[in-house]
Amino acid sequence: MKRQRTPSLVERGERVSAARKAVEERGETFYQGPSAIHLSAFPPKERWDDWVELDSRSWPKRVEHHYTLVPTTCFNCESACGLLAYVDRDNLQVRKFEGNPEHPGSRGRNCAKGPATINQVTDPDRILYPLKRVGARGAGKWARVSWDEALDAIAARLRAAIVEGRQNEIMVHLGRPGEDGYTERVLASWGVDGHNSHTNVCSSGGRTGYQFWMGIDRPSPDHAHAKVIYLISSHLETGHYFNPHAQRITEARANGAKVIVLDTRLSNTATHADYWLSPQPGSEAAINLAICRHLITTQQFNRDFVRTWWNWAQYLQECAADLPPTFESFEGELARLYDDFTFEYAAGESGIDAGTLREVAETVATAGTRFAAHSWRSAAAANLGGWQVSRTVMLISALLGAIATEGGTFPNTWNKFVPKPIHTPPHPKVWQGLSWPLEYPLAQNELSFLLPHLIKDGRGRLDTYFARVYNPVWTNPDGLSWMEMLTDEEQVGSFVSLTPTWNESAYLADWVLPMGHASERHDTHSYEQYDGQWIGFRQPVLRAMRERMGEVITDTRQVNPGEVWEENEWWIELSWRIDPDGSLGIRQYHESRKEPGTKLTVDEYYGWMFENSVPGLPEAAAQQGKTPLEYMRTYGAFEIAKGTGAVHEQEVPSEELVNTSITPLGRVYTATPKPDSPNLAPVAAPDPDDQGRRAVGVEVDGVVRRGFPTPSGRLEFYSSTLADWGWPEQAIPGYIKSHVHPDNLAEDEMVLLSTFRLPTQIHTRSANAKWLDELAHTNPVWIHPQDAVRLGVEKTGDLVRVETAIGFFVARAWITEGIRPGVVACSHHMGRWRPQQQEGGVSGMMATVDLANDGSTWSMHRLRDVHPHESSDPDTQRIWWSDTGVHQNLTFPVHPDPISGMHCWHQAVRISAAGPNDKAGDISVDTAKAREVYLEWLTKTREAHRVSPDGTRRPRWLQRPLKPQGDAFLIPHS
Repeated sequence: MKRQRTPSLVERGERVSAARKAVEERGETFYQGPSAIHLSAFPPKERWDDWVELDSRSWPKRVEHHYTLVPTTCFNCESACGLLAYVDRDNLQVRKFEGNPEHPGSRGRNCAKGPATINQVTDPDRILYPLKRVGARGAGKWARVSWDEALDAIAARLRAAIVEGRQNEIMVHLGRPGEDGYTERVLASWGVDGHNSHTNVCSSGGRTGYQFWMGIDRPSPDHAHAKVIYLISSHLETGHYFNPHAQRITEARANGAKVIVLDTRLSNTATHADYWLSPQPGSEAAINLAICRHLITTQQFNRDFVRTWWNWAQYLQECAADLPPTFESFEGELARLYDDFTFEYAAGESGIDAGTLREVAETVATAGTRFAAHSWRSAAAANLGGWQVSRTVMLISALLGAIATEGGTFPNTWNKFVPKPIHTPPHPKVWQGLSWPLEYPLAQNELSFLLPHLIKDGRGRLDTYFARVYNPVWTNPDGLSWMEMLTDEEQVGSFVSLTPTWNESAYLADWVLPMGHASERHDTHSYEQYDGQWIGFRQPVLRAMRERMGEVITDTRQVNPGEVWEENEWWIELSWRIDPDGSLGIRQYHESRKEPGTKLTVDEYYGWMFENSVPGLPEAAAQQGKTPLEYMRTYGAFEIAKGTGAVHEQEVPSEELVNTSITPLGRVYTATPKPDSPNLAPVAAPDPDDQGRRAVGVEVDGVVRRGFPTPSGRLEFYSSTLADWGWPEQAIPGYIKSHVHPDNLAEDEMVLLSTFRLPTQIHTRSANAKWLDELAHTNPVWIHPQDAVRLGVEKTGDLVRVETAIGFFVARAWITEGIRPGVVACSHHMGRWRPQQQEGGVSGMMATVDLANDGSTWSMHRLRDVHPHESSDPDTQRIWWSDTGVHQNLTFPVHPDPISGMHCWHQAVRISAAGPNDKAGDISVDTAKAREVYLEWLTKTREAHRVSPDGTRRPRWLQRPLKPQGDAFLIPHS
């Protein structure tokens, strides 16, 4: 529907460009730093060492507080927004966190999650000392131990596995990394292909569609300069990059940009849209293709861009060889291929009026190259074939030529910078089949959520399993199958939870080791948020403060509460204990260059990186009489470049073309294998071809240009990878009917949307942030009034039972017109719990439950809701809520997409009013049924044994964390 919205205060006032002029005319100034925005009341960096604020509670008496402002970055989503810690100069305690105006991504602004960092570091329930399990796993009993005891025991297991050739029994499972590759390098130094991630329950569907187009798996929309902003779901704007993107979308709207949002539920972003389309779940790609058809049939596409940068010649060669090999032939094909995707067809699939779809398409056509588009989770993460949603979004951008243009969409690596570290170990020579099974050769990331089933298949076991910023029992679908695996010591020999706070998975660990929050650890990171490149520096703020005062700090445990450690120092120490004499070749990658034979320190690690790997930083630091490390400790961020532009159009220098060859379709390669070298440029390079040659560029109209890191060097409308690896019918952007398409639903089934996020919560890590908990603490089921009447749900707050393929959960209803009829929705952020026997917990957000099982049948009932209680924080006595929602993910079976590997989150469910014995938060699950669903979806795959064109497990050019070397890619012979 089209919304007639009231202009915002910003829009009713000055446009952004005029606003700057008006501010200057008033004698005010914009912040003189990377933010370059109106922050006139913000502490100028010249006064950060001694910033004075008055104590508001002491008024009218004048009481001054003197602070030192120390920068770090937020760790409460992937944005890595800048924070300033206000450290009290009298007692050296952090009093609050606010934004850092020296950060070019967040520009001094934060969402609610940033300031709530203070809740996390002062959390009365946080874990402060290393703990070792006492008794059986899950018994809830713990003993405090020393770090030495934990390190020696864990290192001994790891050393034995490595020496005995059992590298594949070691796995580190990351949730939110928060850093650029540190943990991957640790694993590489061990020779272990043990990196696992949460990405296939998060964003692999979205990534896949982008990677098949441009060889890079994430988009970077230049929202601020767009004429039309097109968002499929609000996820990125209310979750990842919420703050940096929201700022720039607001600026674009103030300058007249139109915003189009496709989201079945009324999200916060949708409330600000010019067009909110609430489609039938899974129909989003059909809508995209109808827009594309309109651009094609009305000749409103960028013909020159398509001719120059699409691999249309390859499409004709492979799919229409009988036609003349001309662009005119391809234009005819393009019209033919999408002729069925009329507005009427898309209306039938989506339930959106055809006239509205036409109006949206006409609006899109006005954007030209200023079309900023994004799709991430939501539809791409929720549907079978959801990766075609992002593939078809990219088709719109590619038709308009809005790729790497001002106001368009960039490949993310062109707006991101990853510096070279001091040591770069070789990649491992083994392949982890428990993460990368042969059935999914094109999976975008590890099939992490299938781990319990793959182990149950007999494909392997784990000797040592680490979980870091990850809670697999709670986060994944089919969490009780995870519980069955993690409590079986034959399947997982040792489970190490690296966590600052209790969670549902940590209760099952053998070791619970306290790691630091955002202000208690080091990381570097860089993310795509505008057309430019920056690097941010997360640091332990109390360490930085005390070092400014002249103290020598050698270990973050000297300044952190209790014995909380930071992970970087922990990994270095652990690696030394695995290889104390260097005989395994591990220690060298964690050793000082300045003082060989001694451990690498974080100061040397980051000091070397900033000195040698960040262009422009040494010069900027020298101008202020600082070392690069001192500069980053002072300001927390550095902007490397602004306006990276169209990297694909850059001409390759003649010296790089010596001893190269060119394919008939224009791809330019080195004539002989080229040694690996770290990629420091803002463009990714594809892996070697079959002869080990490296791509240099692509010939375009007689000139060799950088191009894209795809097999063809161009944007790939036609994916030879999909065609060659068993999926020729999906080789071009298309529409795959979802597993929850109306044709696949029984008459009494509805679609459950379970992927949406709340802008004030952080997956599993915000339960210990009291301000955020007060803002949002439960997850009712959204039901349209028409469905409520049909189902006999009388009012908001009534209980409903939601039945899935493997069980059910009971939750409260929220009757709202913000959801499409025939669809229900429930946020995945809530429903935290702890078993009654567990000693530790997060008392403000975790209900106490009775979790019982009889064979494969599990049940959960609440014994006690959260309630006011005494603790070291007096606010825990002010808890006014009791309902913390329901853990719905436990009742979802796995739905792995056969191409992307993405878990398809949407569920076909039956909804009914709750029965007399149903209670809020009740859950029932049969893991035997979950196993049946896993085996059913496994039949949808086309495994590498059958489809690999070259005997490898996976196309070498596809991105993959910690990619193994050489022969590890070959399919083993049974």
